[in-house]
Amino acid sequence: QLDPENTGFIGVETFASLVHSHELPLDPAKLDMLVALAQGNDEGQVCYQELVDLISSKRSSSFKRAIANGQRALPRDVLLDETGLGIYKRFVRYVAYEILPCEMDRRWYFYQHRTCPPPVFMAAVTLTQIIVFLCYGARLNKWVLQTYHPEYMKSPLVYHPGHRARAWRFLTYMFMHVGLEQLGFNALLQLMIGVPLEMVHGILRISFLYLAGVLAGSLTVSITDMRAPLVGGSGGVYALCSAHLANVVMNWAGMRCPYKLLRMVLALVCSEYRSQTRSRPCGAPGRAQHLPLCPAVSSEVGRAVWLRFSPPLPASGPQPSFMAHLAGAIVGISMGLTILRSYEESLQDQCGWWVLLLSYGTFLLFAVFWNIFAYDLLGAQIPPPP
Repeated sequence: QLDPENTGFIGVETFASLVHSHELPLDPAKLDMLVALAQGNDEGQVCYQELVDLISSKRSSSFKRAIANGQRALPRDVLLDETGLGIYKRFVRYVAYEILPCEMDRRWYFYQHRTCPPPVFMAAVTLTQIIVFLCYGARLNKWVLQTYHPEYMKSPLVYHPGHRARAWRFLTYMFMHVGLEQLGFNALLQLMIGVPLEMVHGILRISFLYLAGVLAGSLTVSITDMRAPLVGGSGGVYALCSAHLANVVMNWAGMRCPYKLLRMVLALVCSEYRSQTRSRPCGAPGRAQHLPLCPAVSSEVGRAVWLRFSPPLPASGPQPSFMAHLAGAIVGISMGLTILRSYEESLQDQCGWWVLLLSYGTFLLFAVFWNIFAYDLLGAQIPPPP
């Protein structure tokens, strides 16, 4: 009746009167955003599809415009000035400033945030990794460098080049860790960075990014380091961290997270520290190796390369590969940066997203054929599987 010509548009005044006369149960904030969007175009009309997208909280370009044009629909006070908030609301405010570079995005996220669904993916992954570590620690009575125990590498979760046909190992290796140090840093970063990212961008985007980093890590190892096993969730962790850090750098002026420069340096130094303490048996004799701390990811990768091919101490078996770190970082900087830059815009509307997805799919296809044929064609000397 309101759109007899079936154009998909009605006037904003007609829509407003319809809402008030029928007392429609619409979220007042979303209704204000829709009216602001309608008043921002030349015709002053409400589009039916924009109404559907807004009510369903669908990420779309029209929803993004509604946020930009509807500034008056939100309180003008900055988030930091708000007082009397509960603990959880203060945490949501912290997440908004930690993750989002645009003030309007931060304010909109803060006021429309709901506790359901909770950020369960990163919490569940971290809890599973801890449980697996504790189970193997109790079983082997070894809590520091478990990979130096022969029985540890026999786990059906560890990736080993001799067990490439067991495809689940390309993902499940993320639940196994070299030792307490690697588990501690991975769990800390997953909770400190992964959970806020999941709160803002949703479980689908962050779980896809994390698992893409994990899968890229194992497949890259199978191509570039064909003799090495692989344990640890560093591929996924580096995907999250590199995507977040790249997003901070790309939007440096707009980020309002406290002490952002100091936090960037500490994050990179922690990555360097991880490489210096990895792959050394607890209590083994020998001279300690030292390298100066340098806040650069390239130094972390260089140190990991040195430990992989020239370990400071003799090992009882092949050293776990470092390439998953590098693969995860590449996934984060490329695909992850695209995900994190589009808080309220659908990924399917971005040409760059499809290019990255096609590139990632091509890499997966190449890696599958490599694992099927290349090992036999190249005559790779694979260490016997445990």
